[in-house]
Amino acid sequence: MTDATLTDATLVELTGTELTLATAADTEALGVRIGAQLSAGDVVLLAGPLGAGKTVLARGIGRGLGVAGAVTSPTFVIAREHPPAPDGRGVAMVHVDAYRLGGRAELDDLDLDTDLASAAVVVEWGEGLADVLAQRYLLVRLRRRDDDSRVALLSWESAPE
Repeated sequence: MTDATLTDATLVELTGTELTLATAADTEALGVRIGAQLSAGDVVLLAGPLGAGKTVLARGIGRGLGVAGAVTSPTFVIAREHPPAPDGRGVAMVHVDAYRLGGRAELDDLDLDTDLASAAVVVEWGEGLADVLAQRYLLVRLRRRDDDSRVALLSWESAPE
């Protein structure tokens, strides 16, 4: 995947295709492309094993949104809000690591649905847990290959009923 491919692709065009990400920079570039197309109220769930690139992708999403502050793993704080930077797009990002959450009740305690009014919400380890936050969400499944490249598969999903 080249930067030009990512720059020109819409989320719809990226959906349903396995994207090979040779480097961490490619993973971050995909995140930038995703973030550039998100709006307040959008939910992105990042799925994949440890080391698959979820936080790198989230960092790129933050860059694409134009948020303030370094986007790092919120593993120990569970959730971190990144306000829009003065030169950003005006959309905040709430970055959540759901790995340590014990279930939906703990997710509800974070009041993420309130944040959706002004922010895009990106949830690592959110598949099967945070999919109730929005009627429709972007699921990004990441996996790491033996050669240390990553593969991403994007799909638009509907909340369970």
